[in-house]
Amino acid sequence: MKTTTYEFERAFLCEKAFLSENTKGRLHPAEPCPVRTEFQRDRDRIIHSKSFRRLMHKMQVFLAPEGDHYRTRLTHTLEVAQIARTIARALRLNEDLTEACALGHDLGHTPFGHSGERALDTLLKESGGFRHNEQSLRVVDLLENGGEGLNLTCEVRDGIVCHTGDVQAKTLEGCIIKYADRIAYVNHDIDDASRAGLLCNDDIPKEISDVLGYTHSERISSLVQAAVRHGVKNGIGLDEPYAAALNDLRGFMFEKVYFNKTAKSEDDKVYNMISLMFSYFTSHPESIPQEYVKHAEKDGIQRAAADYIAGMTDRYAIGCFESLFVPKVWQYK
Repeated sequence: MKTTTYEFERAFLCEKAFLSENTKGRLHPAEPCPVRTEFQRDRDRIIHSKSFRRLMHKMQVFLAPEGDHYRTRLTHTLEVAQIARTIARALRLNEDLTEACALGHDLGHTPFGHSGERALDTLLKESGGFRHNEQSLRVVDLLENGGEGLNLTCEVRDGIVCHTGDVQAKTLEGCIIKYADRIAYVNHDIDDASRAGLLCNDDIPKEISDVLGYTHSERISSLVQAAVRHGVKNGIGLDEPYAAALNDLRGFMFEKVYFNKTAKSEDDKVYNMISLMFSYFTSHPESIPQEYVKHAEKDGIQRAAADYIAGMTDRYAIGCFESLFVPKVWQYK
């Protein structure tokens, strides 16, 4: 069956696609699977990991919202994977590699979204800072599977760490993730912000909507089609005027939502909570689970504390803080 997959890739994928049989391999040698390619195995390893399951209890933008329909880090990841696979299939690139990169790209995200990330970045400033894409790579390389890591392929690891910032993935499939991520979060954050009463579709500047569309579906469809029209000749990108419109829409969202006082009203509380836990765990390393302490000799106890905190879900972090710092109420008989 795997041979058939390799034959299919050679026959069907475009000449710039990364073929599964050409992987540079894993950090540690592993016996091949008789029925799955290496990228299919990576996808499965990510889906079955604890870090992936915890994404369901990490909120995207709105912290501890009341309501069942706000995005979580898990639903965001699934939306990114869907968009990325659509683009990869249309461009005849390797869907399995693309999907694995997409499913793993946010495994290192902190509780409380980017508020938690900024808190840990400040606390670790003297030791290299904290960036969620680098933490995602750290999760799959070192922290998952009891501190042994998932031992993913070089290409999937590259796509995970290069999904944000100025770095560019070495494969076209990895490059797709940066665009799929932006297409997904800008559009679903509009939806969530509308649900929260922070804005409505009519607030989006008309010159942006005239290009991208006036509904959630229209915007995603136009951006995906712009990526497909751009093709792979000059790398992954978006046709104009869609690239400029997406950048303008991101700027609008940063102004109206991401830095909105209502949406970010709990930021100071998040920093104070994470700062206190960070101080406690660095002073009491025996309280940190073994899989996080395992690499402390090399990376330091501060990084181990950050690894533990970054892996927490929102509700686990709140519960942990309460158990450490909030007095218990005694009930007298």
